[in-house]
Amino acid sequence: MLGLMQDQPLLISSVLEHALKAHPHTEIASRMADGSVHHCTYADIGERAKQVANALVALGVQPGERIGTLAWNGYRHMELYFGVSGMGAVLHTINPRLFPEQIEFIANHAEDQYLLFDLSFAELVEQIAPRLKSVKAFIALCEREQMPAIDVPGLMCYEDLIAGHSNDFIWPEFDERTASSMCYTSGTTGNPKGVLYSHRSSILHSLALCTSDGFGLSAADSALLVVPMFHVNAWGMPYAAAMCGAKLVLPGAALDGESLYTLMRDEQVTLALGVPTVWMMLQQHVETQALQPATELCLNRVVIGGAAAPRIQVDTFETRFNARVLHAWGMTEMSPLGTICNPLPKHRDAPLEAVLDLQAKQGRALFGVSMKIVDEQGAELPRDGKASGLLLVKGPWIASQYYGGEGGQILDSEGWLDTGDIATIDTDGYMQITDRAKDVIKSGGEWISSIDLENAAVSHPAVAEAAVIGIAHPKWQERPLLVVVLKPGRTASKDDLLTVLQSRVAKWWLPDDVAFVEALPHTATGKLQKMKLREQFRDFRFQT
Repeated sequence: MLGLMQDQPLLISSVLEHALKAHPHTEIASRMADGSVHHCTYADIGERAKQVANALVALGVQPGERIGTLAWNGYRHMELYFGVSGMGAVLHTINPRLFPEQIEFIANHAEDQYLLFDLSFAELVEQIAPRLKSVKAFIALCEREQMPAIDVPGLMCYEDLIAGHSNDFIWPEFDERTASSMCYTSGTTGNPKGVLYSHRSSILHSLALCTSDGFGLSAADSALLVVPMFHVNAWGMPYAAAMCGAKLVLPGAALDGESLYTLMRDEQVTLALGVPTVWMMLQQHVETQALQPATELCLNRVVIGGAAAPRIQVDTFETRFNARVLHAWGMTEMSPLGTICNPLPKHRDAPLEAVLDLQAKQGRALFGVSMKIVDEQGAELPRDGKASGLLLVKGPWIASQYYGGEGGQILDSEGWLDTGDIATIDTDGYMQITDRAKDVIKSGGEWISSIDLENAAVSHPAVAEAAVIGIAHPKWQERPLLVVVLKPGRTASKDDLLTVLQSRVAKWWLPDDVAFVEALPHTATGKLQKMKLREQFRDFRFQT
């Protein structure tokens, strides 16, 4: 027997229509390239998204065709989020920080029909345009007087394009499993692979973010999206904010500590989302300028994802900013959120050290994400917080395959996706990443967590960033090498760092040596590139 409920498809256009009726006057603040801040409302976004949809129809864009973007976080990008997907096409956000050759591969592989770009990427577009086989025209996201003087075929002005079209558009209704947007993995090994999200998966994912065990997002929030809109749909926040009526603050290209702090203060930001490297710059700005964020800002929650948050970073937000850190974990293949580290009632009155211990974990699974850990033979391991194994996931917003069938079958026979992470899960369901499977250090038959060592190293006041890699050892198979970037003007020795580590990790985990470098290599999404570090130190030998 079927239930007697109305059957309406979950479509991104319905999220926008809800925003237009429930909170049309809520603001979206966007920092522009000249430093000014543009303010508009969901009502404005809705009208212009419908102009976008009409413009695409007039250009002959068909349902399912991909529309590429090279753009920062801003209101025009927000219009594309709803206008492109709403009319049935697929929004393909491309990471502009990738190498030009990777961007060419991605746009060609996706067969993008049009490419819309911010002015800061004009030279990049001119460079790659001759090799983009499917792109019919390039659309600059600007006013007519700002048009770049570049030589590309079919160059168009975005404001001119949409100005000639009505802000009235009847959104088509179609199967909720229809593709809505697309994002490629960063491609640290081999070519990037496309992850194709559906309307259904995107809405279910965004609903989870609005729950109390998600981000707790609501109309009371002013949310700063430091996480880029070209990276996994800005963690689903553009859709989730439109659902609940949260104000969005979009920082554009200015992600330095001073620019973010000013925007947080002026736009009364309550929730901020980004990767650890960005928060490191923000905290360094606060430290060098002797600012008082606890009284100068309205910040109360910081979502940290993309990489494990160092304990000292979490501590600083708790003590100096008076802001609770929500450690989060996920993957491009997971839309991306899988777990969020919210406390349980039993943690309510816990002392700071216990809170920091908890926040070191990546958190509990959201409803919609199933996860388990298994050993190398595939047998499930206990949820006791001690056993560590390969982390597997499944759920309605997790990829079943890559676009075009790249990479072949990615699920096992029971539908589980191997995340490539090594993790523990405790009796309360809190998951903690102990390493990437490819980064784990195996010394004398035992695993050493590079993440724990890195977190311990950055607790030293002179350390800005740290990485740990395994170096071949004639007796122990591998031993850890600590690679450190010091803060400007600060000094520390190998012995200083090892002294700090001795009180935080097992003695046999201690790195056999410390290397000091000017900078660590990162991917285009801010993740540490240990593959490049291993290449850099491939000839390194421990002194014995």
